[in-house]
Amino acid sequence: MGVTMKGPCERPGENEDQREEVIAPAGCFAGVPEADKDSEADSDSDLETEGIHGLREPIRDALHVGSCRAYSIVPTMYFLNQGCAPELKLRHRGLGPQGAWALASMLTSNPYIKRLDLQDNGLCAAGAEALAYVLSKNSSICDVDLSENQIGVAGAQALCAALKVNQAVQKIQLAGNSLEEKAAQYLAELLLVHTGLKSLDVSYNQLNDQAGETLGPALAENTGLTELNISWNHLRGPGAIVFARGLEANIFLKVLDISFNGFGDSGASAVGEALKANNVLEELNMSNNRISAMGARHLGLGLRVNQTLRILVVSRNPMQTEGCSHLLKSVWDNPASALELLDFSDMQVNREFDDLASSVKVILPGLCIKTGAPRVNYKKELLPVFRPPPPASALK
Repeated sequence: MGVTMKGPCERPGENEDQREEVIAPAGCFAGVPEADKDSEADSDSDLETEGIHGLREPIRDALHVGSCRAYSIVPTMYFLNQGCAPELKLRHRGLGPQGAWALASMLTSNPYIKRLDLQDNGLCAAGAEALAYVLSKNSSICDVDLSENQIGVAGAQALCAALKVNQAVQKIQLAGNSLEEKAAQYLAELLLVHTGLKSLDVSYNQLNDQAGETLGPALAENTGLTELNISWNHLRGPGAIVFARGLEANIFLKVLDISFNGFGDSGASAVGEALKANNVLEELNMSNNRISAMGARHLGLGLRVNQTLRILVVSRNPMQTEGCSHLLKSVWDNPASALELLDFSDMQVNREFDDLASSVKVILPGLCIKTGAPRVNYKKELLPVFRPPPPASALK
């Protein structure tokens, strides 16, 4: 879908009156001629044949074509052929803010689309505002993927405000959107009021320790979220501790990914305390968090009493054999443990650890313990000058 615009994140040039006209009810575009199938096919038409279902609806098509004309955009054939399919998937199409506003005219009243996937389209804040308008009006969309669109703080503010009004959305992905400390406040407000939101992905952003201090209390009060991915951010120090305390009080979250954050030993200790009280969490990923043997010892205190956690990933942490053994001994001391996977991938352990693992499996036969770093096996071939001479018997 081609877009004519001055800059990648520039707002559409239309005034508010023109924008309202574009997003008017379907009847306002009843006179717009339907797009010609042959003339509108462009260079990316081969990519837009995936997932074509149902029959075209003239009024809806006229809306889309009219909106595209208003924003000087080539209509998308995949969209025109969408019919009544429950998913609209337009990844990597370069829609931009103008393309988002063009889509808004149809999406506000479309009762068929349940999942909206606009990953990597350069939507920026202005495009997020267009989709926020959609989400404030449409009650059928329940799954939204806006990853890698650089929506920033302003885009997050608009989306969170819309979702507080319309709580039909159960899953939203905002990975890779330059969300910083200020965006955490809007996310926290959303978590406090949106009880229908089940899954939130804010990975690959710039949420720092102050953001952790903001999100922690909201996580403690949230009464709906079951899956949270906040990996690849900057939660550390006091922010990591406050965030972990929120986990301690939460009674709904089942899956949590906090990998690649730098929680460190203090954060690991706080998570250990949380695991003592939390009886809901089932999957926890803490890989790449700078956790040493001391942090592993404190984390293990939670494993010693927790009875719900099934999967724990602590791979690629500098805890060495000592830290791995601390965690394993804690599991050994808890015969009521529900652990099914304990992942120490890419961490070397010694024979004593292997012996301990064998003993733990006697108590918990269903537990899978992953260890070891990948090894490269090769045969070193000496140059002729360095090769040892053959034995004398071989020369006879």
